[in-house]
Amino acid sequence: MSTPKIFIAATHQNVGKTMLSLGILGKLQHSRKNIGYIKPVGQRTVESEQGTVDEDALLMETVFKTGAGLQDMNPVRVGKGFTAQYIKRGRGEELEEKIQKAYENVSQNRDFVVIEGTGHAGVGSVFGLSNARVAKLLKAPVVIVAPGGVGRPIDEVALSSELLRKEGVELAGVVINKVKMEKYDQIKELVVKGFKQRGIKVLGVLPYDDVLSAPTIKEVLEEIEGELIDSNLPEHALEVTVRHNLVGAMSVHQALNYFKTGSLIITPGDREDIILAAIGMALYKGESRPDMVAGIVLTGETMPHPVILDLIHRTRIPVITCNQDTYTVASRIHDLMVKICPLEQDKIEHAAMLVEQYLNLDEIYPGV
Repeated sequence: MSTPKIFIAATHQNVGKTMLSLGILGKLQHSRKNIGYIKPVGQRTVESEQGTVDEDALLMETVFKTGAGLQDMNPVRVGKGFTAQYIKRGRGEELEEKIQKAYENVSQNRDFVVIEGTGHAGVGSVFGLSNARVAKLLKAPVVIVAPGGVGRPIDEVALSSELLRKEGVELAGVVINKVKMEKYDQIKELVVKGFKQRGIKVLGVLPYDDVLSAPTIKEVLEEIEGELIDSNLPEHALEVTVRHNLVGAMSVHQALNYFKTGSLIITPGDREDIILAAIGMALYKGESRPDMVAGIVLTGETMPHPVILDLIHRTRIPVITCNQDTYTVASRIHDLMVKICPLEQDKIEHAAMLVEQYLNLDEIYPGV
């Protein structure tokens, strides 16, 4: 009897494949299942003690400690020049064999294996390893994760499902992710009915979750490639979660009405009035604790007056400088796709909680 498995694909990148994989593995491990994980094709790599590996594979092994080798958990890594080399030389059979061998190692003596794809069903086609093709190789039913909405997820799943059908792969169902709570009941009713008309099961409708979606100051710093004014800040100051972005392009009087807990103020370095207002709001909560202000991003090449800089150091608010203009920086932060890291236990627990509450795996594997 083959090991129960599921292939997590999506309509496009950054929809929630990793979050869903985390949640499923967490739920199964809590039920004392011997779990396995593999990301056959990885595109975002990091360095580990076992060499270069996809960041999601490293995350899963760090969190769940499956004992599998990281090179098996991510057998194919798409680095710089990989696609060009494949087109020139061709390595299709070699790569397929590598994936199949790695899966055999990862799945040995496991109760359940989660296979995480990369992007939509067609990603990887250029080098012969589309998600649909890999799912066929591993004989795994596919679950597609799609973003909240009605028309968009149905349209996008229809496109992916055609490629799966062409490869002869089973579409086990879809999961709709990041649905706003104020529209949750309405969207759930419509997507369940809409997909049912197309013969597709909805395995779960997951609500939008602030904890999973909000970046930390450290993630903002890395995304915009900025620099901290105070490099001696304690580590916990950079782990503060950004709940709300406020662009300082208005008067101070107006801006004060928009400050909320966890605000990140994005403002040109010469808007000292806005900077002072942000410092004041941080102090307003008492003992210089940045409950109201998570941090400040100063854009452009102009720095605040030295007196203002001294105040910043005294309040210990994370202040990041970035030479790009305010609009560009604000856009990059707004579009920041947050990845869960091994140290973010609250996000990991939230992922497991959401899967436990909103996903019905019994539709695929009764009793799991």
